[in-house]
Amino acid sequence: MSSEELRINVEKALEEIRPFLQSDGGDIDLVAIEDDKLVRVQLVGACTSCSVNQMTLKSGVEMTIKKYAPQIESVINVEK
Repeated sequence: MSSEELRINVEKALEEIRPFLQSDGGDIDLVAIEDDKLVRVQLVGACTSCSVNQMTLKSGVEMTIKKYAPQIESVINVEK
């Protein structure tokens, strides 16, 4: 999978999970994909102060991204 295809697949994954985040007043932005293995995202809105945002990141976001792009090893949240 090329870097462009990877980016498209990661964006598809974020589009899948975005409605769930938005329903709680939050959202997510793709910041970067590094070495085709690490995805950096930024949780925004209510997600920044949510006490379960790390669980959401690992259980929801990372799992969904890996479904679309299995070579991704980790997803981390970048603070503003």
